[in-house]
Amino acid sequence: MIELGEIVLNGSADVVLRPLVRADSPSLTAVAAESRDSYEFIPVPNGVEEVEGYIDRALAQKSSGKRYPFAIEWRGKVIGTTSYFDFQPWEWPAGCPLQRQAFPDAAEIGYTWLAASAQRTSCNTQSKFLLLEHAFEKWQVHSVCLRTDERNNRSRRAIERLGCTLEGVRRAHMPGADGTVRNSAFYSIIAREWVAVRDRLIHLMSAYGGAAARGSQNSPKL
Repeated sequence: MIELGEIVLNGSADVVLRPLVRADSPSLTAVAAESRDSYEFIPVPNGVEEVEGYIDRALAQKSSGKRYPFAIEWRGKVIGTTSYFDFQPWEWPAGCPLQRQAFPDAAEIGYTWLAASAQRTSCNTQSKFLLLEHAFEKWQVHSVCLRTDERNNRSRRAIERLGCTLEGVRRAHMPGADGTVRNSAFYSIIAREWVAVRDRLIHLMSAYGGAAARGSQNSPKL
């Protein structure tokens, strides 16, 4: 199991990603109730009991090394959550200099949901920027995957705006949030694409103001 340690991603005055804790339950309960109109295809907990169960499962997955869940703070307020998961430490041929133990070779970003008031702002772009920057520049992964319900056009547009490439649709992949069998659209960014994607995201964030465009202070720039 890869030990990732404490991860806090703080790139601007607006967005901070820090480890999710059980004390975040009241905040997440409140923001999940703002409006649930956009959660048709997203498994967002509803009410105190569901939120506490959601956090407990996320923290259990963290303890087992399967997931690293974050609380998303937007302008000083918790407005949602996101995670790294599906960490892949690859087995390289014997003696290959690419073999390492400290960080994953590939990972996925997901379990993301935001309060209605934070949607259609720069919050999601800034959050994804921080996660991608850390994965590619700190961990030096070879790829990052994102996936969503094939029917979730809002989520797919958001992923595509990041500069991700559609790999394909996996049929009958998993249970959907609406109780159906869902097809999942898989997207990815690979290491050689990261510099161009990074520049694209900085350009997008600059439209929201200078502070949002500065990027993370936590990892070296390419």
